Amino acid sequence: MGFVLHDYQTTLKSRATLTGTGVHSGNSVTVHFLPADADTGVVFQLSNGSEDREFRALVSEVGATDLCTMLGDPAGEHIATVEHLMATLFGLGIDNVVIEIDGHEVPILDGSAMAFVEAIDQAGIDALPVKRRYIRLVKPVRIENGASWAEFRPYDGTRFEIEIDFESPAIGRQLFASDMNADIFRRDIARARTFGFMKDVERLWAAGYALGSSLENSLVIGDDNRVINMGGLRYPNEFVRHKTMDAMGDLALAGARFIGCFRSYRGGHRLNAAALRRLLSDRSAFEIVETTRRERGRTAEMSAVYAPVYAPWMI
Repeated sequence: MGFVLHDYQTTLKSRATLTGTGVHSGNSVTVHFLPADADTGVVFQLSNGSEDREFRALVSEVGATDLCTMLGDPAGEHIATVEHLMATLFGLGIDNVVIEIDGHEVPILDGSAMAFVEAIDQAGIDALPVKRRYIRLVKPVRIENGASWAEFRPYDGTRFEIEIDFESPAIGRQLFASDMNADIFRRDIARARTFGFMKDVERLWAAGYALGSSLENSLVIGDDNRVINMGGLRYPNEFVRHKTMDAMGDLALAGARFIGCFRSYRGGHRLNAAALRRLLSDRSAFEIVETTRRERGRTAEMSAVYAPVYAPWMI
């Protein structure tokens, strides 16, 4: 049976709020999630005491990918560490939302996406009377950087195949491969935490990063190559599941959902963004489709139809 598409765009039923600490800045940040009209997409509204600034959650807005994904100007107004929140919106199927934030960094919370999931559950999800559009892969697109690579391939669904390979025996080589929907995201991805090495902490602190990092919001590997968090791992392969979350968040910046398979080996934010830019720059590699419902007896089936290109993902 083919991949079932959802007909209509979605938004939140009501407002939700979260407060937490930025993992790099160490500052307290409050985020409000607001319902939005169809075709709004995901929009961040920065309000930090100066002039308000708006950032659309698109790869064309990405200003840095060093330790996180940042929208805007790293030396000026920006919103950093958007990837876990964007992965949640992608994973749960939220197309349109306005995100009001009073600081320059999305809070890290416990290092996973669960608090974002809970906030969306509290707000509820509402369908809008406008068809959802998709980016459907029609040919492979690949990018390489040394031993690392990433590629999009045609596939009858939305699938991620993420492989990592670290010298540390605490991580080693891990693969997560799965189709993706809201149930799979909740069960297999949402609880996976960001991770790092204790040996890198002083270097990051000296550079002004990881000021809000702690064992409460990060999975930490000590100098003895063991996880030092008291509770240990949430999944046996939590590291690659979190890398899958990062990839989902980065690819959510396409501005539309994709029908295809994304694969990567030893990837990260920079490679994810580069692969997405490569895809969107090749109009022969994808087509824009939307859904239409056809009734056959008592069974409702969905099929894709051609729809006009619209601006949000253009770079």
